[in-house]
Amino acid sequence: MTPLRKRMMEDLQLKGYAQATQQAYLQSVCKLARHYGKSPDQVSEEELRAYFLHLGQKERCSRGTLKIAISGIRFFFAVTLQRQWPVLGLLRAGKEKKLPVVLSSAEVRTLLGCVRAPVYRACLSTIYACGLRIGEGVAVQVADVDGERKFLRVRGKGNKVRQVPLSEPTLESLRAFWKLHRCPPWLFPARLQPRSGKDEGHVDICNLRQAFNAALLESGIKKEATVHSLRHSYATHLLEAGVQLRLIQEVLGHRNPATTAIYTHLTAEVRAQIVNPLQALTQNL
Repeated sequence: MTPLRKRMMEDLQLKGYAQATQQAYLQSVCKLARHYGKSPDQVSEEELRAYFLHLGQKERCSRGTLKIAISGIRFFFAVTLQRQWPVLGLLRAGKEKKLPVVLSSAEVRTLLGCVRAPVYRACLSTIYACGLRIGEGVAVQVADVDGERKFLRVRGKGNKVRQVPLSEPTLESLRAFWKLHRCPPWLFPARLQPRSGKDEGHVDICNLRQAFNAALLESGIKKEATVHSLRHSYATHLLEAGVQLRLIQEVLGHRNPATTAIYTHLTAEVRAQIVNPLQALTQNL
């Protein structure tokens, strides 16, 4: 490990970034170094400007990829190298006005019914039933389940902890799954029967995604859904059931209310409010 990489890692740790964020930021700086074939601290401001034009115009990176690259490289130059270059203030990933994919309640049941492996089915069911991100879902520990108060303790983005309510059916299914392996600390371990009693970590995110994609294909659902669509569906279904937007924001762990407000565009109730006026407007066209 180079002294420069070690310094950036320490800076990220001091700032309190999550492990996954640290790795993403470090990788973005490594990609910059590979692009120019030299140490990243030797990259000039003009080269940095040209690099981001290349990412946007030549590689046509998605907003998410570009956002991580900007955040990681800006951190490296502004914090680790203490360079206050004007170009760092210009960098923006832009906004994507794209509505998330939402599955109906029936589609969620159909899809989860097509998941074969018990550990994947239990994990994906919990992600939907609690509105979790995929990283939060796989990392649930046995100690996080408060059966008495019916809450799940969730360690979210930025190491922020929140409590998510557990329904009785979800709590019972988690208890039943726990009895299959009894392998602490993870509720969804990588192996239900670990070798030599060793902790082999939680279920792998990539494997969970593959299980979801296989179930989606088998279910015949034509929507371009991902595991994160379960979280979107959870929020939308709560809103349709009359749960206040502010409460949904707390459960999802959103800092900005505007992030949660997107679900008001997706609910059947909102669409229903438009139907009758629209019919009146277009009746005699």
